[in-house]
Amino acid sequence: MSRALLSAVLLALSFANAHAQTTAGEPAARAAPAAAPKSNEGVVNLNDATEDQLALLPGIGPGKAHAIAEHRRTHPFRHVDELTKVKGIGRKTFGHLRPYLTTAGRTTLDHEVKGHRSTTK
Repeated sequence: MSRALLSAVLLALSFANAHAQTTAGEPAARAAPAAAPKSNEGVVNLNDATEDQLALLPGIGPGKAHAIAEHRRTHPFRHVDELTKVKGIGRKTFGHLRPYLTTAGRTTLDHEVKGHRSTTK
C-alpha cells in the first residue's frame, strides 16, 4: 500500500471513530477534545474561570467579564466561538481573544495579557 493511500485510510478511520463516539451518545466536546493551549501565556476556560480570570483577557474588563459569567450561567459554552453571543463581544474582539480561550481543561492564564483594548467613543 502506498504511503499516501495509507495516510488517507488512517485519516478516514480517525474521522469515522470520532463520528461514532459522537453519535453513540457521548457529547461532541468529549468526542473531539479541545486543542492544546494556543497561547504560550496560558488559556482561560470560559466555563470555569472566575470573573477576575476573565478580566485578564485582552479587551475584557470587569463589565464584560461579568457579562460572560452571566451568559454562561444559562448557556454554558460548548465552543469558544459562542463567546460572540455575549453582548459587547464581536468577531473582531473574539479574534484577539481566540488564542487565550478554551472550553476544556483548566485556566492557566495567571497575568493580564497586554495587547488589544477596546476603545469606545
